Amino acid sequence: MAFAVAVAVACFFAMNIGASGAAASMGVAYGSGAVRRRRVALLLCGLGVFLGAALGGGEVVKTVGEGIVPTSLLSVEVAVIILASACLSLFIANLIGIPLSTSEVTVGAVVGVGIAFQALYLSNLTVIVSFWILTPIAAFTIAFFAGKGIHWLEKKFPSLLGSTWKRWLTLLVVATGFLEAFSAGMNNVANAVGPLVGAGLLSISEGIWIGGLFVALGALLLGGKVLETNGKRITRYSLLEGSAISGTGATLVITASLWGIPVPLTQVTTSAIIGIGTAQKGFSLWQKGVIVQMAQVWAVSPVVSLVIAYGLVQALIHGDMWSVIAVVCVFLATLGSISLVRSVRRDKRSVHEHGGGI
Repeated sequence: MAFAVAVAVACFFAMNIGASGAAASMGVAYGSGAVRRRRVALLLCGLGVFLGAALGGGEVVKTVGEGIVPTSLLSVEVAVIILASACLSLFIANLIGIPLSTSEVTVGAVVGVGIAFQALYLSNLTVIVSFWILTPIAAFTIAFFAGKGIHWLEKKFPSLLGSTWKRWLTLLVVATGFLEAFSAGMNNVANAVGPLVGAGLLSISEGIWIGGLFVALGALLLGGKVLETNGKRITRYSLLEGSAISGTGATLVITASLWGIPVPLTQVTTSAIIGIGTAQKGFSLWQKGVIVQMAQVWAVSPVVSLVIAYGLVQALIHGDMWSVIAVVCVFLATLGSISLVRSVRRDKRSVHEHGGGI
């Protein structure tokens, strides 16, 4: 029974991974107009992510399942706690249409378990977090300079924007988008099945096939909102710019996957999109609310997942309700503090705009 629950939670999580991370990989092709129909974009994404998981997902599965906490901790119950904690964070993000890093919520949940059991491979975790910081920065930087170069090329050779090159550029942006979906399969499927592999419930080959199938289904069935967010709400771009975005994301994520590092695919892709947009319009693009909202979710999501996993271990495994009560109190105090700060800012703004005071 416990095994069935664990696999069911993993499959549900894999579908949410497809909706959040994998679907974002085809957002560039969709947003640039290379793929006009949303359903076609999601079908291409599903195929690419399945092939990536089946052909190259093994190394990251090993890291998530064995490289953060000792495998001796990963019982069936603990695996379910990790997946449930990560899945809850991801599901909330999907409901509001924000592309969230599944690597962050999964690793956050595993770290929460490690803290609860006081057993954590800190050196490996440091490497992973370093990649979380460096890959989005690299994606933004590469895309920014690529955007400047593309802008120069399109001004010098206006024919690149005409119908003569449109067919080839359309094929290029679709191909790079498919490659990015492939990289999503290589990297993100581990987040759903890594804990089960670490617990000995599935072999690596079984995990990547099952995980790849359900990530693909999630992209197809649940990925529409995130596709719209990445494709339409951040900035507009030409076919050549779209190819640069997807090519940058795919290259960075595939490289990290070959080293077995789970990286934030959605952060890499979105950072590349912002890099292109900044090259176009300057840093005024950063004032868009969607970018601020995504940055806030990225910062909070691994901590939320960590806290949920820690609390569940303390309550269900250790039977320590006092720790759970303390965590809940800290959470409520944090929410109250945020609300208070916002209220004070509103009052100050009101006094500034209208004069007077209390």
